[in-house]
Amino acid sequence: QVQLVESGGGLVQAGGSLRLSCAASGRTFSTYAMGWFRQAPGKEREFVAAISWYGRTTAYVDSVKGRFTISRDNAKNTVYLQMNSLKPEDTAVYYCAADQNYNSVQVRPSYWGQGTQVTVSS
Repeated sequence: QVQLVESGGGLVQAGGSLRLSCAASGRTFSTYAMGWFRQAPGKEREFVAAISWYGRTTAYVDSVKGRFTISRDNAKNTVYLQMNSLKPEDTAVYYCAADQNYNSVQVRPSYWGQGTQVTVSS
């Protein structure tokens, strides 16, 4: 079992940056692949980014490639999402996710955080 707590959301102007953090409980953080999803009002939750157990492999949805970077610090049990060049269409609730399978974390993670709101004004 792992518990996830996101932080770092907020209001930012278009073109600005935010860094989301997700702190995980437990001593086995490095055995989990981690991911970020987002859900905008009236839309389905969508995959944003994923990172493998030791950070060697990452994946991104096309709409954020070149703007967002996922990273992790296994010593701190934390995964990050650095978001640059933010656009109004990035406005959503962002969720941290975990799964011991790297493919599954991108599609159907076993664990979810509670979410953090990101709002990008035009």
